[in-house]
Amino acid sequence: MANNAGDDQYLPIAILIDELKNDDALRRLNSIQRLGTIALALGEERTRSELLPFLIENNDDEDEVLLAMAEELGKFVPYVGGPPFGHTLLQPLEQLSQVEETVVRDKAVESLCKVAEQLPNSSIGEHFLPLIKRLSQGEWFTSRVSACGLFAVAYTRSTAAQQSDLRQLYTQLCHDETPMVRRAAAQKLGPFAAVLERDAVSRDLLPLFTDLTSDDQDSVRLLAVESCGAFAAALSKDDCSASLLPVVQKFAQDKSWRVRYNVAAQMVPLCEALGSEMTRAELVPAYIKLLEDSEAEVRIAAAGKVSAFSRMLTPPLIVSQVVPRVKELANDSSQFVRAALASVVMELAPQLGKQPTIEHLVPVFLNLL
Repeated sequence: MANNAGDDQYLPIAILIDELKNDDALRRLNSIQRLGTIALALGEERTRSELLPFLIENNDDEDEVLLAMAEELGKFVPYVGGPPFGHTLLQPLEQLSQVEETVVRDKAVESLCKVAEQLPNSSIGEHFLPLIKRLSQGEWFTSRVSACGLFAVAYTRSTAAQQSDLRQLYTQLCHDETPMVRRAAAQKLGPFAAVLERDAVSRDLLPLFTDLTSDDQDSVRLLAVESCGAFAAALSKDDCSASLLPVVQKFAQDKSWRVRYNVAAQMVPLCEALGSEMTRAELVPAYIKLLEDSEAEVRIAAAGKVSAFSRMLTPPLIVSQVVPRVKELANDSSQFVRAALASVVMELAPQLGKQPTIEHLVPVFLNLL
């Protein structure tokens, strides 16, 4: 009788395990979403020796199932025996990071980063860095795209020699012949710069940033510009002035409105890194051009930054340079530009003082009502 009760207790688990092989995708999805329950019932050793090999062998499935698997495996470190055994999760996630569907790859990379954060340093060197190398040198562009998202989490946990290897691998990805890989490298350049030493950013990553911002593909330049804020925070003011500032000034006039939009979005972090004096001297003309841009989307982004940008300016400079454009934007043909301006325009009041506010801002505010 007791044995029958024990069998009944594990019957739901047996059903879940059986449904991992079911022909119905919805049932497989249901079972994958309960992988933690299955692993808990199997125990740590059987999870490592039976469940993970099964998942590795059965990774050719519907995208929804693979997406759920990638998400669940990111939470699986406790089920395989904790951090010392976390490396056993790398192989199934590595496979998922190379599939064709983008959302599955992105989720697999996210889970790989979660697992890597819990690995001991010895496992980073023995298991995680070889994984990055395999993906970086993979034949299919999908693996190289996924590799770009793994460098930042591994870098600070690596030795000096390993860090040098990582920087060289990233350089190769930034110069990859496939635009999708360069795009991924450009997108992850900022997070990678945030974990590097300042001299390494200046010596190794800044030339890559310059190359990517000169790419013939709009989408690559677009994503490289998104790294401006992170680069500005990672570089010295002299390096920002010499290397980053000319890029921003150039891209404020880029032929692609999406690139100009990203410049507007990155303007405030760049100003904060450069300081008030450099902002007043060098960035005001670029910002004014963005406020006057022919594309409404760019004007929306720039208008939403009016108050934050103006904090770096003196009241006379705000009145002479920014306020005339604010008055023009208050009558903009796009309601979204006017709405973006309306949400921030009165934040200029403390920066201008009472009389200039009454004279210049109140009429604008009343016009926007």
